[in-house]
Amino acid sequence: AGAAVLVAAGLVGAGAAAAGLAPSTAGLLLLLVPAGTAALAARVRSAAAEATGGAVGLVALALTVPRPAVLALALALAGVVAAATALRPERRRAASWLAAALFLGAAWVRLAVWGVAVPEAYTLPVTVPALAVGVLRRRRDPAASSWAAYGPGLGITLLPGLVAVWSDPSWVRPLLLGAGTLAVTLLGARFRLQAPLVLGGAVLVLVGAHELAPYVVQLVGALPRWLPPAAAGLLLLAVGATYERRLREARALRERLARMG
Repeated sequence: AGAAVLVAAGLVGAGAAAAGLAPSTAGLLLLLVPAGTAALAARVRSAAAEATGGAVGLVALALTVPRPAVLALALALAGVVAAATALRPERRRAASWLAAALFLGAAWVRLAVWGVAVPEAYTLPVTVPALAVGVLRRRRDPAASSWAAYGPGLGITLLPGLVAVWSDPSWVRPLLLGAGTLAVTLLGARFRLQAPLVLGGAVLVLVGAHELAPYVVQLVGALPRWLPPAAAGLLLLAVGATYERRLREARALRERLARMG
């Protein structure tokens, strides 16, 4: 069965070469082989044929790499083949993840072809499905940790957005990211979810520090030189005087976080 798939791939490749087609076009035609293998595998179960078809699919995608627009189309077509394979119960889990990865790759390549440089355009298509999967997982298993359910989805968008904020002089991105992280933090506090609360709160604090830093520098520069060290000394005295109470409050906060999902 595996040899038959290789023969079919050889025939398609030879036909494309005889017709003088470009390698990227030949790669698109070569995707017919894994598509046909996936269709036949629904009736004739052969792991060797499926594995060989998958290898041919990788070669087909590699041929389209020099032309990103064609690569995006090839990834989308391969995603359709993987999604069709996911209809089989025994291949559902692996093929579903593979189809999602292929569709995501096709979207990312297409965005790169269009010259889109906004990181959220690449991360949000991952975050939304990931959060939806996290919600379904928490419904099926209420004991599942919020870090496992929501942490990856939130981190994929919040962390690149935070990096972009520190290199973006515009005020629009910090405003949108700050509003989004504030909403995430409030939702985490409302539903007692540790991951949204910690991630949202940390990113919100860092965004606020980035926006306030220039004004703090100007304020410190305008004050007398002896005032900042004096204020720091008073702060240390206040912290030292209330050390035991602050320590109890920190322990109580840690226990509250630990009790969250």
